[in-house]
Amino acid sequence: MDVEKSSLCNCVVNFLLEENYLLSAFELLHELLDDGRDDQAIRLKQFFSDPSQFPPDQISRFNSIRVADPQSLLEEKEALEEKLALCEYEFRLSQEDIVQLKSELQKKSQTSPCPISDLKIDPSENHGTDSQQQKREGSFSDLGPLKDNERKDLNYAVKEYLLLAGYRLTAMTLLEEVTDQDLDVQQNSSACIPDALRHYYYQYLSSTSEAAEEKIAMLRENESLVKENDKLKHEKQSLLKSKDMADAQVTVLAKSLEALQKEMKDKEILVQSLKQSLESQRQELNECRAEITSLKMHIEGARSARNFIASDFEGVDLPSTDSYKEEIKVLQNEIRRLKLARNSLNSESLENINEETRNTCPENEVEKSSDHNVFDDSAGVSSGDLGAAGSQLSMTQTSDSQLLMSQTSADTITEPERVVEVSHDNCVGDKVENVLKHNGELPSEAKGLILKPDNLLVESNAQKISLGTIQILSDALPKIVPYVLINHREELLPLIMCAIERHPDSSTRDSLTHTLFNLIKRPDEEQRRIIMDACVTLARNVGEMRTETELLPQCWEQINHMYEERRLLVAQSCGELAEFVRPEIRDSLILSIVQQLIEDSATVVREASAHNLALLLPLFPSRDKYFKVEEMMFQLVCDPSGVVVETTIKELVPALVNWGKELDHLLQVLLSHALGSAQRCQPLSGVEGSIESHLRALGERERWNIDVLMRLLSELFPFVRKKAIDTCPFPLVSDDERLVFSTSVLEQYAGGKMDWPSFEWLHIDCFSALIELASLLPQKEDNLRNRITRNCLLSGFVFNFAMQFLLAVSDLLGEPYLTHIMLPVFLVAVGDDGDLSYFPATCQSRIRGLKPKTAVAERLATIGVLPLLLAGVLGSPRKHELLTEYLRNLLIQTSGQESQTVKREIFFSVRFLWFVPF
Repeated sequence: MDVEKSSLCNCVVNFLLEENYLLSAFELLHELLDDGRDDQAIRLKQFFSDPSQFPPDQISRFNSIRVADPQSLLEEKEALEEKLALCEYEFRLSQEDIVQLKSELQKKSQTSPCPISDLKIDPSENHGTDSQQQKREGSFSDLGPLKDNERKDLNYAVKEYLLLAGYRLTAMTLLEEVTDQDLDVQQNSSACIPDALRHYYYQYLSSTSEAAEEKIAMLRENESLVKENDKLKHEKQSLLKSKDMADAQVTVLAKSLEALQKEMKDKEILVQSLKQSLESQRQELNECRAEITSLKMHIEGARSARNFIASDFEGVDLPSTDSYKEEIKVLQNEIRRLKLARNSLNSESLENINEETRNTCPENEVEKSSDHNVFDDSAGVSSGDLGAAGSQLSMTQTSDSQLLMSQTSADTITEPERVVEVSHDNCVGDKVENVLKHNGELPSEAKGLILKPDNLLVESNAQKISLGTIQILSDALPKIVPYVLINHREELLPLIMCAIERHPDSSTRDSLTHTLFNLIKRPDEEQRRIIMDACVTLARNVGEMRTETELLPQCWEQINHMYEERRLLVAQSCGELAEFVRPEIRDSLILSIVQQLIEDSATVVREASAHNLALLLPLFPSRDKYFKVEEMMFQLVCDPSGVVVETTIKELVPALVNWGKELDHLLQVLLSHALGSAQRCQPLSGVEGSIESHLRALGERERWNIDVLMRLLSELFPFVRKKAIDTCPFPLVSDDERLVFSTSVLEQYAGGKMDWPSFEWLHIDCFSALIELASLLPQKEDNLRNRITRNCLLSGFVFNFAMQFLLAVSDLLGEPYLTHIMLPVFLVAVGDDGDLSYFPATCQSRIRGLKPKTAVAERLATIGVLPLLLAGVLGSPRKHELLTEYLRNLLIQTSGQESQTVKREIFFSVRFLWFVPF
């Protein structure tokens, strides 16, 4: 029974120490000592006397707190003396008992001797028992931490044991230490039974280590299986969701694939039909050209025959009027037949004829000349001579027609794009008129049949000679150009232009155009200007279609040329040739060429691209490509070359604003780019909550981008101001633009009755973005903060445009705007109070939101925003007195500060005023 009681007590001691119920364990130690159960209190004594758990210095410090009472010390001394005497008495009794036991043991060994082996305990058995107990203890010690339900059951069992064992103080202390469980109420659990700790002990003794291990293993396996089952269920749900999503995506992709296949088939069918229609149109065009050529040859033959008759009429007696009337009728029939043949041609062929014969008389001149040239006098002409002349006319007409047909057939077949030009100015010879006047006037129906012809055979021969000359020139130019000195090759440009313009073969023209663009390997500025003037003149002469099909392909081929002078020539040609192509080509092909050239490695090419893009924008037919052009503009503005940036800001930006009419979007993207350039940089420190974690370490590229974007903002401000004036919903009190934003206008604006978004953008969006940007810049970025504040030259830095922006705002918008709008915004941003009475109620909350709310925000405002207030707002010439007063108050307030860091930050902000020109 004592063994059982001791084992249960040891279990309770182990439980209290493992669960860290130290007060209960300490109380149990005292109760065990009071009961004299020192052997069961050994572990508790060791635990509470361990210096690592309870350091002596700490115990002595606690003991020193108590006030020594002499009476209590005397009583304790007497009690200890009595206890010492009692212990000495018990020690003597123990020694006597030991001596007596030794003597009895010696007597027994003498009277009943036995082998030593019988008296010895088998060490293997003890070792086996110990190992089995250690194995059991080790197996049960691997159970892991107690679960909540197990702890609650054991708490209740230990409390019941302490009450049954009589350790009531320990039980009360345990009730106080266990705060998450009411031990007075029995738990609704199968483990909560009367005298549960003894049942636990008996169950432990009755169970073997193998059964316990098996049960524990089963429990662990069960728990792992439950966890694995939950995990598998979760994975199954996720897989089902992913499967559903994949099925939906497959369905969508299948539908899109079907739609694309259908669209591809439709496009293939459309392409085939377009090809067929193109071939048929080409065939019809060739047939029409052949008919036109044959018709013109007939007309030319008739005119040559009449010219021959007119030359033979001198000194010849014409036959009678009747025979001449017959010949006239024949000619009328021939002309009527020619008319019908001409009218049968389609409209496209007629347009080609009219273009090719624009500088000559049209074919209807034949009828006009025949109507106006009549024989006035036919009395002196004999009928026999007239008949002979008529027969000779018909014979000559037939022979000459055949002759001209044979001579010009080869030319018309090989040169279908050019038809023979015929001159119809002089239709009837003067000599024929003089001869016929002597024979009397012809009847009215004969009028208009005698023409005034030129020498068509001579003209046709001259034209052939001209075409031959062009052919010879075209063949010789590629061979001549390499042997001409480079500095004198521009003298060949008139010959090259003439050959390109007049040669009928398109492949030869392409070769000559390639020679034109490659005339000089690396042309200088003057040579490029001469070549460009030649290209512009050629484009003006050949028209839109040939410019698109012959000149622009040469530009496209030169984009990636190894010499930057040739790429520069392409960039310069885009803006000047755009005028001579169709509008839809300008914002497609030419814009694509410029887009590739702005990414060129040469600075001069990018600069020329920006210049020519500015020339190109007014020629665009619509604003569909605005956002693409805006993106190109920002790419050029952030170019690393200052020359490119200068050209973009001075030429391209005004052209984009005037063409696109999207100033609001442009300003929004500008501020977003500026803030993004700073926010993408790494913070100065990674310590969260420090002021350096809010400041950014700018790289060279980001510093340059913010610099040029602030300069662009300054250049755009006149457009902002003009738009604000144009959209003002209130009547302007003055025509002077400097007095537009007067106090009366601002009072009407503060009433909030009418919206004025273009005016609000400046102090709501722009100033807020500038304040946020300045709060991201460390004090070493004073040059960028200068750009937010004014325009000055500092220690070799380039001009700072952002400080000039604030000063320009105060200068151009007037003193009322500076006093009632700008000053309150920046006062609130640095943490001071500002007068917001001139703001609408809808805007006041946003302005108050700029006020710093934490100590870190106040320091950031001192570093970033205070310089803007001092130099950009109070630095205006109209605010010198207010600046002096504000600085006096600021320095007085700073002198009371104890933190040297805050003083240094305010000093750097005030130092910023050194760069303001008073």
